[in-house]
Amino acid sequence: MARRTKIIATIGPASEDEATLEAMIEAGMDVARIALAHTPLDEALTRHQRVRDVAARMGRTVGTLVDLPGSKIRIGRVAVEGLDFEIGDTVSLVVGHEVSTADRIEIDYAHLVDDCHVGDEITFAGSVVVSVLQVKSDEVVARVVSGGTLSGRAGVFIPFGSAEYRPLSDEDRAALAAFVEVGVDMVAMSVNAGRDLRQLTVEPHPRGPMVIAKIETLAAVENLPSIIEDAAGILVARGALGREAELEELPHLQKQVIRDCIAGGLPVITSTQMLDSMVTAQAPTRAEATDIANAVFDGTSAVMLSAETAIGDHPALVVETMSRIAERSDDSFNHGSWAERVAALRMADQDHSEAAITDAVTISAARAAQELRVRALLCISASGFTVRSMARFRPSAKILGFSGSHATVRQLASSWGVTPVYFEGATAEYEERVRLAVLQAKRERHVASGDLIGVVAGISAASTDTFRLMRVP
Repeated sequence: MARRTKIIATIGPASEDEATLEAMIEAGMDVARIALAHTPLDEALTRHQRVRDVAARMGRTVGTLVDLPGSKIRIGRVAVEGLDFEIGDTVSLVVGHEVSTADRIEIDYAHLVDDCHVGDEITFAGSVVVSVLQVKSDEVVARVVSGGTLSGRAGVFIPFGSAEYRPLSDEDRAALAAFVEVGVDMVAMSVNAGRDLRQLTVEPHPRGPMVIAKIETLAAVENLPSIIEDAAGILVARGALGREAELEELPHLQKQVIRDCIAGGLPVITSTQMLDSMVTAQAPTRAEATDIANAVFDGTSAVMLSAETAIGDHPALVVETMSRIAERSDDSFNHGSWAERVAALRMADQDHSEAAITDAVTISAARAAQELRVRALLCISASGFTVRSMARFRPSAKILGFSGSHATVRQLASSWGVTPVYFEGATAEYEERVRLAVLQAKRERHVASGDLIGVVAGISAASTDTFRLMRVP
């Protein structure tokens, strides 16, 4: 079986040239992430266009995801090669936005001096930890107690800080407007509750980009139902979440968020340090390989690479390594058991709404695909809703996501098990749509004459209300 779990890779200085992007796409990159926290807006827009150009030249579907910085406290930008810190190093922490060096780290937090006390610990990028030695009138002197490398505009966790949470800054809004104008497929932002998502002044999906809610706080976990209600996808940011949660709780929170989001029909992304050793090494640790496999077994839709491809030594090799691990894990995934668990969650306390009709149809399709060894499930959808509804049940059959919208096709690149297909017959009447979809699937060699396939679609626009089994002519 081919890999079903999707791979999202961050584009940065190490991976922004066309040759590397082409190698990463060949290796298995499904979605390219552009992190604005570490990239000036003009450079970010250039990277976005380059991804589009390379994918178009290769004839491949690659989604684009822009990650908004939000209100996270960050350091001033560092040189491309990063800053290395060793245990025992002494460093000065000051308020500011200018370039940070190994001796002086600028932090965009106005209350830094007021809030720090001797003995307090501050964490950078989830790994470098310093302990406060002295608080002066205009700086904080600290000693490194856990070393590592800082790059870009690394996030800062100040557990004693009094900063107010703000989902979006004015800078975020300006960057978002620029990316919406160039047609970005997905936008990620940190949230504490569903109401935070409503601050985005963009056309809602599917006319606008999919909005991916980043779960970085315990408040977000507690408010997950409201976030699922308003988001189009979820990103489990384990690095930030792990700084608030007890260490032993983090794996359980990861499983909970993935389970609830898949049951809600949302694609969910698992991120942070999944192949962190491969920033420099050419092979992962055994623990990292197991981490990826466990995320797949948990049901994640996609796994994400950050520094590994943004500033790492060999981005394409990292993507290829993650692809191999995910593919082997997908082979061992218990599709039937998962489908029944999600079906039980979805059908409990259901009413007769349009969503319930979609659930019933897609559950039936997943069961039929499992029992009859269906070759492929052709899901025809303008917005991608039908396709994502089908994908939540993790059927063993190939899922072909047909849409007449190029944006929807690229957005489906983040959905588990989906092969996105631009559909030439999207505007036809129902019977003709089905006929044209089958012919296109056969022409593009997704299926062959005699294959048993399922077609999932809607006669009405309000829901997915039909499923049929048929042989490919």
